[in-house]
Parts: sequence; C-alpha cells; structure tokens
Amino acid sequence: MEKKILFPQAGGFLHGGDYNPEQWLDRPDILKEDVRMMKKAGVNCVTLGVFSWSVYEPVEGEFHFGWLEKIMDHLYENGIFTILATPSGARPAWLDETYPEAMRVSRQGMRNHHGVRHNHCMSSPEYRKKTADMDRRLAERFGSHPGLLMYHISNELGGECFCPLCTARFQSYLSEKFDHDIEKLNQAWWTTFWSHRYSSFSQVEPPFANGEGSIMGLNLEWKRFTTWNMTDFLKEEIRALREITPSVPVTTNFMMLYNGLDYRKMARELDVISWDSYPRFHNDEETLFETMTENAFHHTVMRSMKKEKPFMLMESAPGLVNWHPFNKVKRPGVHKLFCLQTAACGSDTVQYFQWRKGRGSFEQYHGAVVDHLGTDDTRIFRETAQVGELLKKIAPAAGTCVRARAALLFDWDNRWAIQDVKALAEPTKCYEKTCISIWKEFLKMGVEMDVVPSDDDFSGYDVIVAPMLYLLQPGTASCLKQFVERGGQLLATYFTGYVDDNTLCFMGGFPGDGLSELFGVISEEIDTLYPSDRNHIRFGDGWEDWEVRDYAEILRLTDAEVLGRYTDDFYQGGAALTRKRYGRGNAYYAAARCCPGQMRPLFEQMLAQAGIPVKQFPEGVEYHVRTGDEGTYEFYLNYGTAPACVQEVYGQDMLTGSEISGTLTLEGYGAAVIRK
Repeated sequence: MEKKILFPQAGGFLHGGDYNPEQWLDRPDILKEDVRMMKKAGVNCVTLGVFSWSVYEPVEGEFHFGWLEKIMDHLYENGIFTILATPSGARPAWLDETYPEAMRVSRQGMRNHHGVRHNHCMSSPEYRKKTADMDRRLAERFGSHPGLLMYHISNELGGECFCPLCTARFQSYLSEKFDHDIEKLNQAWWTTFWSHRYSSFSQVEPPFANGEGSIMGLNLEWKRFTTWNMTDFLKEEIRALREITPSVPVTTNFMMLYNGLDYRKMARELDVISWDSYPRFHNDEETLFETMTENAFHHTVMRSMKKEKPFMLMESAPGLVNWHPFNKVKRPGVHKLFCLQTAACGSDTVQYFQWRKGRGSFEQYHGAVVDHLGTDDTRIFRETAQVGELLKKIAPAAGTCVRARAALLFDWDNRWAIQDVKALAEPTKCYEKTCISIWKEFLKMGVEMDVVPSDDDFSGYDVIVAPMLYLLQPGTASCLKQFVERGGQLLATYFTGYVDDNTLCFMGGFPGDGLSELFGVISEEIDTLYPSDRNHIRFGDGWEDWEVRDYAEILRLTDAEVLGRYTDDFYQGGAALTRKRYGRGNAYYAAARCCPGQMRPLFEQMLAQAGIPVKQFPEGVEYHVRTGDEGTYEFYLNYGTAPACVQEVYGQDMLTGSEISGTLTLEGYGAAVIRK
C-alpha cells in the first residue's frame, strides 16, 4: 500500500491547532511569546482565521488583511505552517443588520436574531455572495504564501433553516427528485393516510414544529435536503477558492456522529476528512478503555470516508472543555494515549482547540495549551510538548493507512428512519449504541473494521456486519447477495429490511427486497421487551446461552440452518440465530438483541471462515495497525493503571528504540509503536 503523506513539507505528522492572534493584536509581547512556546511544544502548524470576519471586514467593504500576513510570515519563518479557515461560521453584526435574510428561521417559524455561530441561511443569495467574495480575497492574498498548507472551510457546519428561501428550495428539490410528478411523491410517502395528499409541490412544507410531522417520508427527505443544501453551500465556498488557487486542498471539520447532516455526502467534496474529538473522559459510567474505544469508533467513521489516505484530527482539548455536563480535566498520561490513538486510527494530525485561552466570552474556560497563567511550565504544556516529541519519533508512519478486511454498515438515512419510526420502544432503539458495541467487540479481538454505508463498495471486505439495517437503499440487497456469493461472511440482525429508501414497507415479508432469499428466513413478528423481560438463546454446539433483551423476532424458516433457539415465552424453540450457505459464503441472521460480548463465538467463527486472525490482549489494551509501502506500524495502548504484557510482538519500538522479541510490557498508561 503506497504511502500518501498529506503534507510532506511538514515532515510527518502535523501538531498544533486553532490560533487566534486577532484577539491579541494589542499585545505584541504575547504574539512573540506564542511563537517561542509553539516551537518548544513541537507545534508545526496552526489554524488561523476561523472566526475572524469582524476583524477582516469591520465595516462592509473595508478589508484588513495586513495583520494576518504578518502573523503567517512570522510563523513560517519559525517553521510553523498555516491552515487558513474561511470565516463563514460566524458573521459580523453589520452583515445581519444589512442582510437579515442571512439569519436562519427556526423550526418554530421564527427568524433568529444575530448571535452565536452557525446561524446563517444556506439558501441566502446575499450571504453566499458575501462569503464567496471574502473567500476570493483570502485566496488572492494568501493562496501563494509558502506557509499555507490547506483551506479549512467554515467551522463545524450544522443546523437547519426553515425560512421562505429554504422552503422554496426544498419544494424545487422535491419536484426534481420525483420527476415533477406530485403523484409519485404521494405514492412514495403514502399520503393517502390521514388524507394528507398533496396536489402540487408548492403545498409541501418542511416539518415545522407546529406543522406536518407525521409523514416519515417527508421527515427523512427534509434531512436529506438539509444535507444537500449545506453541501451546496460548501461547494460554493470551495468553488470560490479554486477559482484562484485550484491546487490548494480543502477540508471542513466534522463532529462525531452529528445527527443533523449526512457527512458522507459532504465528504465527496473534500480533499481530506477532518473532525473534532472531545470525549467525556473520566466519567462515572465508563472505564477509560470504554471511553477511548468509543472514540476509536468515531475515528474509524471518519477514516472510512476516504480509505485511501489519512484523515485529520482538527480539534481536541489538551486538558478540558467548557461545555460538557461535567468539565473534568484529563488525568496525567491520558493526553499522550489520546494523541497516539489518533495516529493509530489513521490520522496524520493532532490538533487542538485551542492554543491560548481567551480572556472572555463563551469559551474563556475552554482548555488550551497555554492557560491564563501564560507560561510554559504547566502540566498541560509539558504533556503537549511530550506529544510533539512522540509524533517526531513516529514520523515514518505518516502517510500510511489502516487496511481493514471487515466492515460494519452504518447509514445516516437508516439512523434517521429508525429515530422517526413509530415502532419498537423509544428508549431502547439505540441504533448508534448497538453499532458501536458490536464494533468494539471486533476491536477487542485485534480486528480492524471499517464503518461504511450500505451503498459502499464491498469488494475489499471478507466480513460484514449489518446491525438493524431497517432501511434498504436501492441496490443494497443485491450487493449483499453478491458479497456472500463470492465467499463473504455476512451477519444481519433483527429489524433488517423493513422499508425502502422512502420508508415504504416491503411487501412479501421482512427482510425485504430479496434478502429473505439470502438469509432463508422471514420475520413474522418483532416482540418489544420491557426492560425487566428476558429470554435466552440456546445452542447445540457448546456455546453458552445468550441473554436476549429489548427485541426478539419470531422467524419463519425457509431454507436456513438453525444454530440457536429461544428458550422461553410462546416462541420457545423457535429459531433465533440462523445461517444459510449462499454461493461460497454464509449469511447469518441474529433475530434478537444480545450482548456483543456473548456473541463473540459467532464473530470468531465468521472471522475464521474468512481467514482473518484473532488476537488476544490483556484487558484494557487497544491495538491498531497502519500499513505503507515501507512496512507496518503496530500501535499498542494500555488504558489500565497496571502494567500489561502482550505476547507475540516483534520489531522495534519507535517510542523507546528498544527491540521487542516476543513479549511487550506496557506500563500503566503506557504505549508502544512497533515498526515491522
């Protein structure tokens, strides 16, 4: 696998983060000290201009870029590169005063006032025009600067707008989607129910808080439209920059599994994927291992959007944040593990929000490398500098990628449809939690598992797990059949294949669209269990019983083999886990929700059939592998406070320089990066 270093001019990994010198233009002593301390902390890149519009253009038509040029020049002279943001994430007051249409309208139908962030209407022609003008000016002034690495479009794009402009765009979008035939929409959305038929697209409103919210097709399509409209806004910013500087790469920072936008649609427009990671460390519900491995899942979601190249961590907190329910600081040693995990999962950057804490306003207590104390002798600064040194030691790993032979299917459309469906039990649907918990079990076995949409290319995978694939995209069923037929191992679960992409139920039995043939079963009923209810699945091959919670489907067998049967209730003895040989592969169907830890024998069986090795690790140790044309890099992270020993490890530890010949000993909160 060829190495694809994102920024070879930086010599490996980027280390830095958001820098806001415009807040300190009256303190040249602080600006000078910042650069000195950045060099001491091993910072080689900063992000500038994220929220600088009111400084760039304090009055409409009056531009001030000289301060930014001086900052970029000084940084570059000291070996520090720049990621330059476009400032569209927050607008100056004069813009909203002059162009009120730029402010969003809420779901309640009320126009927002000026303030906060992400408060712009994506459809506003005036705002698009002002943004494009600003972007062109930035590209003209700084596009050829030797310190410029890339553009950062806006910041954490999100939200929705219900203004007349967006409503009109939504109606036009629907008309195009349904071939200008309102009867196609009526059929797809089943609007005859409750007499909700439309006679023209002009009658279709967004799902206002006091309006239509009972049509699942409408609710889903509005979310798709919001993604489409935000992506169109993103494309306009990119277009303006590329008119001047076509070769400068672009990104925008995503936010975990943000519910408001389908990031995979937006990812197609970006050169590199980046995201912001803020786990809730040291909470009273999870161990550090659980918190960190969930963060690894989110890294993997981002990595899987562009599997052929590394991704970027654009923001993280070197200490604490100011907006969690409980803003607890990272304990000593955790920041090192967090940053090495970022690299282990495929990122070529470790970046922070922010370099220096501000004196006032909303994020004055948000963590930073430099505290209000202003010195370089704090614990946070020392730990940040330590990370800078570690990233230099593992620099050869930059540009390598994670190669996964297993994949978990996770769709935003499916997620939205499950959230909206009037079925099951609202408190226990837990689609995201279900996916994450299964993914974590594979991680514990040392198996890299991409997280991909159901319309992805499956040709590179040998094992696929599809939890709760309620909504089927066109073509997904046939692609899954082809995957199994060529020798793939597939596991689907309860609540699979109930509706099409317009949320219309399939006729002829679930799972629909031909998947009943693939799995050899039909789900006749799905039983929603109360929290106190339990059932079990018993096997005839020595596996221990699995406990059933929340959901249990009652299956009709066609030509599947029964591996496990229910032990209780009126469906006692009924099939609960099945397998059907299809072509050269196997299609497994788990009809009930069980703990992924109990399901491990099934996962191990599927991996063995696919020829994917399973590894053994001490409790609390996480493992990843990055691969390039020069070799592989194995990352071992110990989230326990006690030492841990890992067997069958060979190669040089890049963090210590020592050779490992069989047994790797990790100290408490210890880590190793083994080059092979």
